[in-house]
Amino acid sequence: MSKIVKIGNRMIGGGHPVLIQSMLNVPANDPEGNVAQAKALETAGCEIIRVAVPDIKAVRLIDALKNAVRVPIVADIHFDYKIALECAAAGVDKIRINPGNIGSDENVKAVAVACANRGIPIRVGVNSGSVEKSILQKHGGVTADALVESAFYHTRLLEKFDFDNIVISIKSSDVQLMFDAYRKAAKMTDYPLHLGVTEAGTEHMGLIKSAAGIGGLLLCGIGDTIRVSLTDTPEKEVWAAKDLLRAVGRRQFGVNVVSCPTCGRTKIDLIHIANQVEEAVRSIDKPITVAVMGCAVNGPGEAKEADVGIAGGDGCGILFKKGEIIRKVPEDQLFAALMEEIEKF
Repeated sequence: MSKIVKIGNRMIGGGHPVLIQSMLNVPANDPEGNVAQAKALETAGCEIIRVAVPDIKAVRLIDALKNAVRVPIVADIHFDYKIALECAAAGVDKIRINPGNIGSDENVKAVAVACANRGIPIRVGVNSGSVEKSILQKHGGVTADALVESAFYHTRLLEKFDFDNIVISIKSSDVQLMFDAYRKAAKMTDYPLHLGVTEAGTEHMGLIKSAAGIGGLLLCGIGDTIRVSLTDTPEKEVWAAKDLLRAVGRRQFGVNVVSCPTCGRTKIDLIHIANQVEEAVRSIDKPITVAVMGCAVNGPGEAKEADVGIAGGDGCGILFKKGEIIRKVPEDQLFAALMEEIEKF
């Protein structure tokens, strides 16, 4: 089990729930836009928000975000240790920086001391494009071993100054590579692991790659916080992460919708109804399972464990609870009847 790391008002590791992260994509010179997006992410269910801080001027984002949302804020910093010091002074909840990229030991020590004094954890993040040349030469390119060695090279730079409030991420756009690297790292350390497939792609392929990589690791009991990276709006990353955690049984978020893939027995527009239901229950916070099935064969029988559900017939359907039929309903009233029953829970 990984060690516990406190990030603002949240905990990761040590058996705590796997937390959902996303990253703001509004330009750093637009504080109002960043605040608006952070609020939207908080509403969507994001539990840790990362923001790029490319220069000293952008440090003002930390205060603006901290005053706007209750979600812990992570400053994403590259190369300039002075920005990390300013973000720490501004009260950021976590810093993402690679110690090997910020210069001398004195620079690393300054960041480590500043974060230690304020209880701010540091996420060390490596990916396929950031591995040091010497490590690449040693391993003959980007391999799982190379990624893991790079990650621990950075953690040792912090540990040298007695800093161990660390989270590690080892990402790759290659699903197999990231999967292998995280599995190796999990056997070698008790630092919490932040999971992700970097550059996963647009919504379609990004979801598939993340489900395979992140989902596979979660099913192995690996991972303390996740980000589903999509070339899309950050809210979609949050929704996808919630669905992924629910699918692998690591978290329960609201209504769980199950539906059949349809077949020749289906005589209602099940695809349309299923999409209607899925969209309608997204904001309903009730730990129930709702079934949307195409026929009586797959209805109360196959979906009998559902708390409530519908199954299609010939121009009509049935409404059932825990496998017991409640009543028949005309097709054009199935959605409304199901939502009415959901509201009763």
